[in-house]
Amino acid sequence: MVMVKVNIPPSFDRLTRKTLILIPKTFRRVLSHSISDAAAAAAAYDPPFTPKPQIKPKPHEKKMKTTKKEKDPKPGPVKSDLPFDFRYSYSETNPAVQPIGFREPPRFSPFGPGRLDRRWTGTEAPVQVEVDPQEVAEQRSRVLGDPLSEDEVAALVEQYRHSDCSRQINLGKGGVSHNLLDDIHNHWKRAEAVRIKCLGVPTLDMDNVCFHLEDKSSGKIIYRNINILLLYRGRNYDPKSRPVIPLMLWKPYAPIYPKLVKNVVEGLTFEEMKELRNRGLNCAPLMKLTRNGVYVNVVERVREAFEMEEVVRLDCKYVGTSDCKRIGVKLRDLVPCVPILFKDEQIILWKGKTDQKPVSDE
Repeated sequence: MVMVKVNIPPSFDRLTRKTLILIPKTFRRVLSHSISDAAAAAAAYDPPFTPKPQIKPKPHEKKMKTTKKEKDPKPGPVKSDLPFDFRYSYSETNPAVQPIGFREPPRFSPFGPGRLDRRWTGTEAPVQVEVDPQEVAEQRSRVLGDPLSEDEVAALVEQYRHSDCSRQINLGKGGVSHNLLDDIHNHWKRAEAVRIKCLGVPTLDMDNVCFHLEDKSSGKIIYRNINILLLYRGRNYDPKSRPVIPLMLWKPYAPIYPKLVKNVVEGLTFEEMKELRNRGLNCAPLMKLTRNGVYVNVVERVREAFEMEEVVRLDCKYVGTSDCKRIGVKLRDLVPCVPILFKDEQIILWKGKTDQKPVSDE
């Protein structure tokens, strides 16, 4: 038997290869061609899966054509009738002091583009129409109604003054902010009064905090104990007719104000300023202030210290650089005194000359 070498396609399996080898030469070529043709035909029709029979839907089961929803018209800007200029913080900013620059263009309103009918100037959104103070006072007295009796005040204080009160708002270094007014009205929906716990720099001047809370919310402070306040909504308060308060979507960048500490204070020489600063750094600290603490007695302590000393140092370690400068600005206006150095979270205050007026930013 003559063995002939045949080129077997690599696609054939082992059994097919053996079969082709054992078949005589005369039939081997014919069989190989027939098998390859059959394999090619099978490969041409190789569906990935068995097709499912298509069932035509019945006439009553045909889907209804869905109509496109009409797009809601774009809402216009929010109109608010509140009779004051909108600012990020009312108690921690002084409208009389104008900034010398901005860290972002004034066109970026924190209320969002086109969401408010007032123009943002970089620090505030002023009222567009004139406000009658007498009309505002009458409306506020109408909402407050008759004054509360002593028994009614005592009952409200007993209900809301405790630390486990669910109607509480924490007032931090932002002070009486714009969005805090909306939180107050949200609590007034279900409660006659709201408990406000004040911490940080605003506690240096609690009178200012109480004034802005009453002025901006039209409520009344019925209880005040150190840094705890109770804000009453009034007898005739109606949650359905609450004022429209557009919310700020983000905190605006603080503008750039004039330099707080001058190299040389007016009336002193450079050598005298240097000597005062060194004396302040080497003296014992009057107080140690903590972060987000209660500073209600700091102003009185500084005033008493200036009766005996000319320079006072406050240790503000861990308070933060920004809070140190805020504290220095408030003490300058409340004591009054002159901040002469901010270094390593230490505040050096000089009481100034007795015949000299308080230094201002002008």
